[in-house]
Amino acid sequence: MRRNLLSLILLLAAGCASAPPPKPFSIPAGLFPVNGLLVQRALFTARGRQFALNGYLALSAAGGKRLVVTETFGNVMADVLVKPDGQIFVMQSSRMFPEKYIRRLMVADLACIFGGPTAADCPVTMLATNHFAVDRGGYQLDLRIVETKPGAQPAAMFDETKKP
Repeated sequence: MRRNLLSLILLLAAGCASAPPPKPFSIPAGLFPVNGLLVQRALFTARGRQFALNGYLALSAAGGKRLVVTETFGNVMADVLVKPDGQIFVMQSSRMFPEKYIRRLMVADLACIFGGPTAADCPVTMLATNHFAVDRGGYQLDLRIVETKPGAQPAAMFDETKKP
């Protein structure tokens, strides 16, 4: 009886071993154009509510990244420019995405998925070459790139004094 109990405890303890930590996410080389426009669709989930979002990300080796997020009817929910040196310019925020959220989380997710200076914490899973999932516990983002348009984008897109 004691022997069986000891065997059962050892078996249960072995099954409770923690899983190895997930590998840090890194972008496969050449996945995105250095200069281009990525049209995106996303499902953002926070506090048990889901929101369908659209947007685009303009990429420029010389100018950085410009992310514009809109809701279904076209209202801009967030507009942020990240310069190659890491400077962040919040061009427009909203009640759903206040400036503090954009600077702290949206820019971090942008860097995790599309490159740039990132923190060690990149909770990104690449489901396909055009499909990413971000899970930060407090929110989840299911992001799909629906169209990629390589080529230089207008310089005004990367000028913090102008809106597109």
